[in-house]
Amino acid sequence: MRALSGQSNFFGLDLGATGVRVVELRGSGAVKAVGHYGQAVIEGTAGMSDAKFDRTKVATVISQLLKTTGITTRNVAVNLPSNRVFTTLIDMDKMGQEEMAKTIRYQADSYIPTPLAESKIDWAVLGDSPKDPKKNEVLLSSVPNNYVEGRLEMLESIGLNVIAFEPDSMALARALVGADNVQPQILLDIGSAAADVVITFGQVPHLSRSIPVGYQALIQATSKYLGIDQSQANQFVFKFGLGKDKLDGQVYNAIIGTVDSLVAEIQKSIKFFQERYPTSKIERVIVTGGASILPEFPLYVANRFGLNVEIGNPWRNVSYPSGQQNELMAASNHFAIATGLAERQG
Repeated sequence: MRALSGQSNFFGLDLGATGVRVVELRGSGAVKAVGHYGQAVIEGTAGMSDAKFDRTKVATVISQLLKTTGITTRNVAVNLPSNRVFTTLIDMDKMGQEEMAKTIRYQADSYIPTPLAESKIDWAVLGDSPKDPKKNEVLLSSVPNNYVEGRLEMLESIGLNVIAFEPDSMALARALVGADNVQPQILLDIGSAAADVVITFGQVPHLSRSIPVGYQALIQATSKYLGIDQSQANQFVFKFGLGKDKLDGQVYNAIIGTVDSLVAEIQKSIKFFQERYPTSKIERVIVTGGASILPEFPLYVANRFGLNVEIGNPWRNVSYPSGQQNELMAASNHFAIATGLAERQG
């Protein structure tokens, strides 16, 4: 955890299943500088619970982390996990902004899985529909009211002022893709309990999915296959990964089935994307999150999809002192969402 310099008028807060990450940027120009950042572990299952008692635990972790990092502003932009947000693409007749807002409100019930009265919805016009250029392509998102209100109550209880809630997919795209890169990219964020697959044109997500396979599934598979405890399995997974020649290939054999189930779901996402955008060629896969450091995993993904794969760099669109580069890069796989939130324009 570091305080590099300065502060801004808000910070980005990534509330994950097993940890909390914060990033505050400074400056008001096109390229902001890293100010304060840090992360803390959420013990047990409190990070995945909506119970008030567990929210209090998480609030305490956040409060302590802000003190440790030196973040003093009370304004915060907060993530909405992909497994809590429903997103879909719809094609609509072209019309004015006000008329479209009314039409979407009227029609939203037929697109979202939760009742409109119990949901918060947001939408954005992405441009001409690839199916019918006479129509607009609209990205529609919804999240249950009770989830947002519970998260808001938790943060306000420690004196924070939420200026924005934003889906993980938006924050990931902003942090990991250059604003001038308009080619389709796959963003693969592998966390503890789930993997997010986001396909973007530049910094605009056009597809977002949450797949319930994270690195804990790899650890559990290794523990069961080798008959060892979770702690040792964790060490083996992140030391040997998909190396067939490591430990006689035992870790590879333990996790390959789980990895392939994840890869199969990614393939479904690619197929859906290519059917909707048949003339658009996916340029590469950007991997981030805990499993991005799994030995030989990026190479395995590259070979399976025939695409270039790179490890995501959430600091690519911000500046920082050269003396802090090694420290920042060592922690980079955990900070994409928090950095993307901090990069918001207000």
